[in-house]
Amino acid sequence: MDRFKNGKRQNKKFKNIKLLSKIDKIAGVDEVGRGCLAGPVFSAAVILNSNINKKDIKDSKKIPFKKRILLYEYIKKNSVYAIGLASVQEINKINILNASLLSMKRALNNLKITPSIAYIDGLFVPKNIKIKCKNFVKGDERIVCIAAASIVAKVSRDLFMIDLAKKFPNYKWGKNFGYGTNDHLHRLKKYGVTKHHRKKFKPIHNILMSKARETP
Repeated sequence: MDRFKNGKRQNKKFKNIKLLSKIDKIAGVDEVGRGCLAGPVFSAAVILNSNINKKDIKDSKKIPFKKRILLYEYIKKNSVYAIGLASVQEINKINILNASLLSMKRALNNLKITPSIAYIDGLFVPKNIKIKCKNFVKGDERIVCIAAASIVAKVSRDLFMIDLAKKFPNYKWGKNFGYGTNDHLHRLKKYGVTKHHRKKFKPIHNILMSKARETP
């Protein structure tokens, strides 16, 4: 009889653990593209499946492009994920920090499952959101669900910029992804500023001011 009672208690405990694993959903959140001169800022929110192989999931900046693509596809198949972005117009209007937080908020709101908590990379958390958030400095280096989010956000944005580069081939966004490389700056001076450039960022602002002074 005691063994039967113990068995019932163990089964109940096992059911509680299973139930808890379903309820306690942690979302990792990271953004990509804050330092770019062109294009939106992207964020991803990722809730990893418990059985996912976490071995190769790390900060997206430390992963080569081709491997990052493979991990991106693997994470998407083994998680609940969502993307959020803030446009160049929003970046110009509310500044890059607030636009980054807005993209994070949108990613979290786009999730099909509401997480119990969101682990956010960086110093700040999104504003006016009902989901409990906790920030982690260098979270993409320390916490696997944030690292997974960094991969999904990075690849999503890279693919967006590669596609955009087809319409604006002069700027080589398929290679520099909108970052302020020497080549990108050279092309900006040669071909001018597009609607996809962040006009309040200093290098773009300086080019626009220089062009304005040259105009008679």
